[in-house]
Amino acid sequence: MIKVEEEIRMTPKEVVDLAKKNKTKIVDIKFMDLLGTWQHFSVPTSELEESLFEEGLGFDGSSIRGWQAINASDMLVIPDPTTAVMDPFMNVPTLSVLCNIVDPITKEKYSRDPRNVAQKAEAYLKSTGIGDTAFFGPEPEFFIFDDVRYQNDSNQCFYAVDSDEGTWNSGRDEEPNLGHKPRHKEGYFPVSPSDSLQDIRTEMLLLMEQVGIAMECHHHEVATAGQCEIDMRFAPLVQCADNLMWYKYIVKNVAKRYGKTATFMPKPLFNDNGTGMHVHQSIWKDGNPLFAGNGYAGFSEMGLNYIGGILKHASAICAFAAPTTNSYKRLVPGFEAPVNLAYSSRNRSAAIRIPMYSPSPKAKRMEARFPDPSSNGYLAFAVMLMAGLDGIENKIDPGEPLDKNIYALGPEELANIPTLPTSLEGALGALESDHDFLLKGDVFTQDLIDTWIEYKRENEVDQLRLRPHPYEMHMYYDV
Repeated sequence: MIKVEEEIRMTPKEVVDLAKKNKTKIVDIKFMDLLGTWQHFSVPTSELEESLFEEGLGFDGSSIRGWQAINASDMLVIPDPTTAVMDPFMNVPTLSVLCNIVDPITKEKYSRDPRNVAQKAEAYLKSTGIGDTAFFGPEPEFFIFDDVRYQNDSNQCFYAVDSDEGTWNSGRDEEPNLGHKPRHKEGYFPVSPSDSLQDIRTEMLLLMEQVGIAMECHHHEVATAGQCEIDMRFAPLVQCADNLMWYKYIVKNVAKRYGKTATFMPKPLFNDNGTGMHVHQSIWKDGNPLFAGNGYAGFSEMGLNYIGGILKHASAICAFAAPTTNSYKRLVPGFEAPVNLAYSSRNRSAAIRIPMYSPSPKAKRMEARFPDPSSNGYLAFAVMLMAGLDGIENKIDPGEPLDKNIYALGPEELANIPTLPTSLEGALGALESDHDFLLKGDVFTQDLIDTWIEYKRENEVDQLRLRPHPYEMHMYYDV
């Protein structure tokens, strides 16, 4: 990521010149579906003219998950010239550009386009006068596996993942087995040979820098079997969500280069830590950080009110920030994932943490620890910003901080601490009853929220509910 004051803003002419300079043959048009997957199509560079950035290109919106009905399927993609970079994976020189979606008749931005939602969230922040920039800094984790297999039929259901690092392979005949396989919860973070993925993560990090993302570090994570994290620097909301998509794209494609597979699934392994995406957040105005103050942990009243808004709306936030049925396999006690709605400084067992690494006012931010990387960054970041702004606008008190190890509290103390939803259905129900804060400034529309809830229930919650689970055979076959 590029610092705001140094951010490069290319014009359409400069994009055309960039393509010529790199002898580009193909322009890859990338955009985001509602659920959070990058979609694309490619055109020859003969189509790359300055007018393209105003006129756009047509495509069939009915084929994109959660979008248009077939009787109103024509849509336009409008390339954003500020996002143009050379794709690092294509054999033929290929320029990638991210796009916004508009209606071909009205030319209005499409309300179900996640990037449009994020842009409206940034605009709403400015309209309030509270601040002019919302900085987000996600920490996406992921697994790198050596093999994955799964199948679901009417008569069978199974999955299997494998990793040369997996502790279950310590006895495998590898001709020879050289050991050094991290045990459960002991992957954070011994050096090579226990960490066998150093070179892969380094290549990922360098490619992220190549596409314009400012990077900070990389390391092995807690779980066995190749859990990793690569940290990128914070950036304004939309830019950060753009960077997150490049992050996922690069991680998956570098893994493929090495004959491996990467996943951002929150809980692919039983009995070890899941994959989270802690999200650091702060609001600035005129170049000044607004969360620094003289309150608890060096926070301002505004910053604490922002936390209050996140805590108040946390269950609804989960519908977008922990948006899969698998997310709630991660959000359970015992695996470093927060389940209790509390805030604290330094305390990683709380849902909200105020990092204390630096006394600098510029470093003052809050960290939401319950999101995971299965989320659509544009929507998840926008939801959290809107919740935090609601906290500021209504001066929501976050209550007293909890500086104890929540995992070690007894039942009586825990009974007084609210908890996150235990299922996606619970999160969707919370969103259904608590979403007025998202409708401010038309950032989220009622149509988008209803579509999200309907899609998730029909295509995810119900599909899992209707199927026998393999462990049920273990428990119940002999009843």
